[in-house]
Amino acid sequence: MSIWDEIKGSFKHGTALTQLMYINGAVFLIIKIVEVIGVLSSSPGLAPAVISNLAVPASTGALALKPWTPVTYMFTHQGFIHLLFNLMWLWWFGKIFLAYLDQRKLVALYVMGGLAGALLYIIVFNVFPAFASAVNVSIALGASASVMALVIGTAVYLPDLELHLLFFGRVKLKYLALVTFLITSVFDFSVNTGGKIAHIGGALMGLAYGQGLRNGRDFGAWLNTIIDFFVNLFKPGRRLKVKYKKAGAAFDARQTKTDIEYNTAKAERQKEIDHILDKISKGGYDSLTREEKAILFSESQKKG
Repeated sequence: MSIWDEIKGSFKHGTALTQLMYINGAVFLIIKIVEVIGVLSSSPGLAPAVISNLAVPASTGALALKPWTPVTYMFTHQGFIHLLFNLMWLWWFGKIFLAYLDQRKLVALYVMGGLAGALLYIIVFNVFPAFASAVNVSIALGASASVMALVIGTAVYLPDLELHLLFFGRVKLKYLALVTFLITSVFDFSVNTGGKIAHIGGALMGLAYGQGLRNGRDFGAWLNTIIDFFVNLFKPGRRLKVKYKKAGAAFDARQTKTDIEYNTAKAERQKEIDHILDKISKGGYDSLTREEKAILFSESQKKG
């Protein structure tokens, strides 16, 4: 198997976390390839042109011409260190998130955090006079707002979860998230102000999303519905086939479920899992019944 086949297989069968990291890495690699092509072809403006069509502009006029950028900017990085740190935090907190919640919620929080960051960035740059001279030339890019939403959202949902940190020992998640937010989004605010504003937007979304989950509400369900719609546009309808053996029969029969029936059953299963996780957050693992523990164990084996 070639390296390319391994990458495709890893992306196709990996978790949503893995896929988000791959997308960020792929966009970065494409930009770097374009930079090389630009140098070799004496076209230094080629890569900046690509970036300007992926990054979200502060100007509402430019945004009207590039309405896709509030989505594409959250997967776009120009510097390797920027990409590296975002992917590191995405991986660490994404793994924690998926240990307690499902992949659909991870994707929803990532995207909504990025959208919230872009929205706050655009609003602030167009409202406050301090940015009047920069609003027409400023752009924002990177997954930082999405990652910040994940960091804060996870910490709000699991505030007392303890992590063992080198040199620091055991630290509760809520304190780690707070320090991360202050360092990356508040301190030295005059440097990369637009980026820090986007971080704050992502953090606010994470706060709302995590609190919603604690109260039994999934604010990202609407987004998952939209994502499912567009994903299903590009793949043929499939029917789930379930084998069963009829008593006394010498052959196997097949029973089929439509996509609607399958998705309904899947939604009911997820609702049951969410109820169990909410029960854990309020009363701990020992508060579960034997049946609930068995369901949770079965679901963790699927994710593995």
